Amino acid sequence: MSKSLRLSEKWFRLGLWLVAAIFASFLIGLGGTVVENLPKVEQRYTQEDFIDKEAANASRVAIKQTQKARQEAQEALDQAGLKLNSVRANAATARETFNNWLATRHVTQRPEQDSELLTRTQALDQLKADERKALTQVEVQQQKALDAQQAEHHAQERLRELEQAASEKLNEALRGQELRVFGYRLVLTLPLLGIAGWLFAKKRKSTYWPFVWGFIYFALFAFFVELVPYLPSYGGYVRYVVGIIITVLVGRQAIISLNRYLERQKLNETLPDVERRKELSYDTALARLAKNVCPGCERPVDLKNTAIDFCPHCGICLFDHCQNCNERKSAFSLFCHACGAIARNGSA
Repeated sequence: MSKSLRLSEKWFRLGLWLVAAIFASFLIGLGGTVVENLPKVEQRYTQEDFIDKEAANASRVAIKQTQKARQEAQEALDQAGLKLNSVRANAATARETFNNWLATRHVTQRPEQDSELLTRTQALDQLKADERKALTQVEVQQQKALDAQQAEHHAQERLRELEQAASEKLNEALRGQELRVFGYRLVLTLPLLGIAGWLFAKKRKSTYWPFVWGFIYFALFAFFVELVPYLPSYGGYVRYVVGIIITVLVGRQAIISLNRYLERQKLNETLPDVERRKELSYDTALARLAKNVCPGCERPVDLKNTAIDFCPHCGICLFDHCQNCNERKSAFSLFCHACGAIARNGSA
């Protein structure tokens, strides 16, 4: 078809297609902003919205208290351990000194030292008692630390159970929210797609066709780019069901359109040559001839063969002779290419 257009008309058409593209880009930007803000109409859910706050707060308070108690018990245990080591060291030193003195006492056999023996023995017994007391303090702090650790573990387990239950409720709420947001997008994009289909069927060749095509591109982008990536899966059922429905609807319409087209072509092929020409526009005829197909039935024809003047499939006249110079020319030309005389169908 572009071969039949004037040079200026070609540039104008390119400019109009550019207008359509720019118009579509602004519409896409506006639609993208609207779709992006759609989730904001829904509440932003968090895990805290679904957790048992009273039980969770009690568990968190218990965890903090047990952590503090465990830390205090650990510090006391460290102090008790140091004290125990010091007492043990003192007891070991005193025991070594006593053993040395006792060995000397056994050698000398001096009776006046019996009272000192009793004193040293009592001192050792006291050190042993102090050592046992320090060990008891260590064991007490170890028990406190263990109790605090176990209490903290139980509190954390209760909190984890509450958080897990809240997480399940959160996921369920998010799935419902995702489906609602998808519904919002669907309500927004389906009417656009319907309007685009009506514009394509009725207005794509109108005076304002650049805006028509711009809106069509915008609607297709909104549906296939803005909507489909957010289509919730739910195991793939929704995605496949939507795909099946769209395929059936589009396929059914394509089959109906094809059958109507074939019936219309068969009917046109039974009409007289003059009436069939009236149904063909000049630009449409030239566009089909440029593709080496018959303008009437759209079947392939060898237009370079000078022996062919009529379509061998439908019988429409493809080439005739100028009434002025008798030159062979296209039957759809408005003027003779050899002498410039107006063709017989030039007034059409």
